[in-house]
Amino acid sequence: MSLEDYERHFDSLNSDLGGGSVVSERSAASTFNVGEEEKLHYIPIRILGRGAFGEATLYRRTEDNSLVVWKEVDLNSLSEKERRDVMNEISILSILEHKNIIAYFNHFIDKNTLLIELEYCNGEKLFPALLPRFDPDNVVVWYLYQIASAVAHIHKAGILHRDIKTLNIFLTKTDLIKLGDYGLAKKLDSEFSMAETCVGTPYYMSPELCQGAKYNFKSDIWAMGCVLSEVLTLTRTFDATNPLNLCVKIVQGNWTMEVNADVYSSALIKLVYECLDQDPAKRPTADHILELPFISCCRQELEERVTLLNLAMKKPKLSTVTETPVAVVTTRSREVYFWGGGKFTPQKIDAFKGGSSAQHVCAGESHFAVVTVEKELYTWANVQGGTKMVGQLGHGDQSSYRQPKKVEKLQGKAIRQVACGADFTACVTDEDQMYMFGSDYYGCIGVEGEMGMEVLEPVLLEFFEERPVRQVSCGDNHVVVLTQNGEIYSWGCGEYGTYAAVVHFNMWLKM
Repeated sequence: MSLEDYERHFDSLNSDLGGGSVVSERSAASTFNVGEEEKLHYIPIRILGRGAFGEATLYRRTEDNSLVVWKEVDLNSLSEKERRDVMNEISILSILEHKNIIAYFNHFIDKNTLLIELEYCNGEKLFPALLPRFDPDNVVVWYLYQIASAVAHIHKAGILHRDIKTLNIFLTKTDLIKLGDYGLAKKLDSEFSMAETCVGTPYYMSPELCQGAKYNFKSDIWAMGCVLSEVLTLTRTFDATNPLNLCVKIVQGNWTMEVNADVYSSALIKLVYECLDQDPAKRPTADHILELPFISCCRQELEERVTLLNLAMKKPKLSTVTETPVAVVTTRSREVYFWGGGKFTPQKIDAFKGGSSAQHVCAGESHFAVVTVEKELYTWANVQGGTKMVGQLGHGDQSSYRQPKKVEKLQGKAIRQVACGADFTACVTDEDQMYMFGSDYYGCIGVEGEMGMEVLEPVLLEFFEERPVRQVSCGDNHVVVLTQNGEIYSWGCGEYGTYAAVVHFNMWLKM
């Protein structure tokens, strides 16, 4: 795909960037001679990271408001082999389509710059997420099922990943796993084919790789075993001060730490040993792992969860025209202002820029809420005259935070929309769940007073667990919800004709 006269706005990435301003918007688009071709408009958000071949930048596609990653590669700086590796990654990605694999959307070539458009995971990489959690076995099985599903899919396509590691396993905020980085992947002719080139990350290399022997799909299974062990022990499976000692430890099977049998089940520990068997033939296949009893017993439930989470993710709409679309990059600044509470001149808030650029704003009587492009929720207050905070900020206390503060209790939840009442807040996630916090004096929190009059942190409304929420709107003392099935529910205080009746509702009223 051709990208003519592409101009990279490096300077703007260090300033306020984003798309669709909240209050004011200034834009300057790159110029393209595109005739009647379809245009796809992109706005840079922030640089996600830099690698050996280039950098990855987060963009927002304005046509459908979706977030995508552009992996930008300077072809001039690459050797012939490195160029082949990059084009190989595009070739591999273009034939892979799976719910647990980073999706490939497009690629552009601008003179000597290659841009690969990929799916964005709004969480983090698996490695930083390796933290002790409640119900550890179930969390590990959830991760393991997704990784094994992705590996089984690429192996069925005859592809050897060759660089499976925690840093190449990406997470969304909803704990959906995506296997990525196929720069070192190799297509094998059959399941019995062997590869010879020594590639990959040393800590995850199999014994056959360390010994310079031929290897096959079972080398990926070894790497999976290293990842699983790392998840269970929170420590690298094999570690050393230099590559030679590392290879010796790998070949000898000298692990850094054994898995704690008091924390994890014997079935999980046994699988680690099987994946890390020195004999490749004795290692299980990815399909075999998926058939293990502790996975197969809940496989349908896990698959349904993966499907549901993927449906909730906002992905770019693919072009419906036969003409090759042209990418148009627009640099656009986004600014958030607020006023009131004794402030007559709009005050600019500097917190919302780059990856924290605002996507949606709302205001209550004395508090404000913003959803960022990364789907995180920020709240703050502008209290006058000794007004008491009642939990409407969702930070777990009654403090009146004067600066935007992320609602940490919603960490891991992708927030799609927020609405404010006079002294309460409601928000909807990408999973169509609804959370509320703040004053329950008029029953607006929807928990029938079970948590007292002041709910200091987000509470999930279980009533809507089987009624996925599309949109929420709040008045001063009442709430209205539209579900995905087109039903409308309302609750709160019905004074002054809110419901065409003077009545105080504590229960759900279906309209």
